[in-house]
Amino acid sequence: MNPRNHEESIEHIFDSYCKRCLKREAINIHKHLKWRGGREIAFSAMSVTELASLAVEDKYFVDEYVFSVHGESIGVTDSELAEALTALPADRREIVLMSYFFDMTDKEIAQRLNMARRTVAYKRTSTLKELKKIMESEE
Repeated sequence: MNPRNHEESIEHIFDSYCKRCLKREAINIHKHLKWRGGREIAFSAMSVTELASLAVEDKYFVDEYVFSVHGESIGVTDSELAEALTALPADRREIVLMSYFFDMTDKEIAQRLNMARRTVAYKRTSTLKELKKIMESEE
């Protein structure tokens, strides 16, 4: 066998291998693009409600009212709620904040404030009624 023919044969084999690889890669890319096309949607094709559900609003400069409860801070961004909370007596405000912002039970609040559980429950419910009156009068 002639060395030149052998080299040509190897070149043809390599050439054929490269063409098969490129053809297979083109098929894979086409399949992937088809797969992505079925799962992706353009922003222009989305409805306003779908776009709104994807949006995130930065609240860097929103007024935040900070209340301190036993060394921990609670930020309230709703100005009406914050004003109503400031109108409450401090002990009752703490009970409401612990209950709704720290998700504490009446028993846990009573232990922390050294009160009876029933007293905490009474103060919480009466304070909520008072908060409702305050917020309704502001409207």
